[in-house]
Amino acid sequence: MSAIRLLVLGAVRQHGRAHGYQVRGDLEYWGAHEWSNAKPGSIYHALKQMAKQGLLREHETAPSPAGGPPRTEYEITEAGAEEYFRLLRAALTSYDQRTDVKSAAIGFMLDLPRAEAVSLLQERIRGIEAWRADVTAHYLPEEGPQQLGHIGEIMNLWLHTADAEAEWTRGLIARVEGGAYTFAGEGEPFVGVLAEGEENPYATGERHPGDAH
Repeated sequence: MSAIRLLVLGAVRQHGRAHGYQVRGDLEYWGAHEWSNAKPGSIYHALKQMAKQGLLREHETAPSPAGGPPRTEYEITEAGAEEYFRLLRAALTSYDQRTDVKSAAIGFMLDLPRAEAVSLLQERIRGIEAWRADVTAHYLPEEGPQQLGHIGEIMNLWLHTADAEAEWTRGLIARVEGGAYTFAGEGEPFVGVLAEGEENPYATGERHPGDAH
């Protein structure tokens, strides 16, 4: 799974309607350009592609009173919302997702009901445990990585990573079950998007031709 589709759909959904430069600004505000492939070119390409696929609806806007060019605003469609939640649930459930996909999923998990988020994270742990059981049927951690020569260090890395992932997920579940954060249907959601014209302290300042559209 590519994180860019989940990130762009989620950013547009949070705004209701947003032009490409707003989406870029939000993703930079979240630091996504540091931990994912959410670079300007990828963002604008994803917006155009998902509009062609019917996941986003395009709206042409009037030129700015200040003399700026008209922009294309995007709004998520019903099909886009279905795709967004499919990607979100898959990213929360699958233990072997890349770090950028997992990070995007955590960033948007509050769009789900609390009980569903817990259930998906529990499924994630079951996947980790099943994978670990399969690996340790052939590789015995207590015998150390040397049993397979230096290649055993790869297995050792995988197991340590899986164990850390499971421990972190259990901690997250405990916090969520303990009432942390505001999930869908519980009240005013966390607002993590930039208002129109609000200065972005984390903007890269890198110019891109798509910024004007």
